[in-house]
Amino acid sequence: MQNTNPRYHQVKTYVLAGITEGIWGSGERVPSENELVDLCQVSRMTARRALQELLLEGTLIRIKGKGSFVSQEKQQSSLLQIRSIASELRQQGDLHRSNLLELRKVNASSKIAKIMEVTTGARVYYSQVLHYKNEQPIQLENRWVIPSAAVDYINQDFKDKTPSEYLTDQAPVTEAEHKIEAIIGNVNIRELLEIDTDEAVLLLKRLTWCGQQLVSYAQLYHPGNSYSFGTKFQQAVPKVENLSKTNLKEEN
Repeated sequence: MQNTNPRYHQVKTYVLAGITEGIWGSGERVPSENELVDLCQVSRMTARRALQELLLEGTLIRIKGKGSFVSQEKQQSSLLQIRSIASELRQQGDLHRSNLLELRKVNASSKIAKIMEVTTGARVYYSQVLHYKNEQPIQLENRWVIPSAAVDYINQDFKDKTPSEYLTDQAPVTEAEHKIEAIIGNVNIRELLEIDTDEAVLLLKRLTWCGQQLVSYAQLYHPGNSYSFGTKFQQAVPKVENLSKTNLKEEN
């Protein structure tokens, strides 16, 4: 009987069968578009669509300039725990490294001022840090901090502690607000995270408070094909209210 499945579906089946049979194991490169054209006798467009669907489904990840690889278990972040990316990686036995890209005092734009409940033009601290998992970019952190909540934030190098860990020491989180989006990401974000144009970016926006004091607003960008968010409840976790306030709702 003639196979009536679309050609790209046949290519997907070929790749999935190879993964199931152990031809390409976790973390190993699968055939490229050009190789699939020859192996499956299809057009390059068909091979590209098959790979793109496997990327979107999380079966494969793409490393810029190297090709498509079989996904390992996604790095998962808990939404009910305010934990730094460093502690998540250490707990799983992975190596964490960070690169401080920017740290300065800035005047809050109207958008940031509205989110952080300060006047437009008010001085806030701004930092940008790129976090690595086993030398692969896993999170780009843009963070704005209220100076009165962590006066010495501006003088840190964040080599031994991440911004999240430092702020937790200075102003322990009693309340947090989250918002998650899947976005395309601008050129700078994609270059820093080393992801291709057809890979989604997961953006977690987080506001944190210590008592009645708003402490910081963070935009945490992650490669969509190698990161996911989950939940884990522990009795000692501080109260977290997802979208309980209006700040992040009003951002858009």
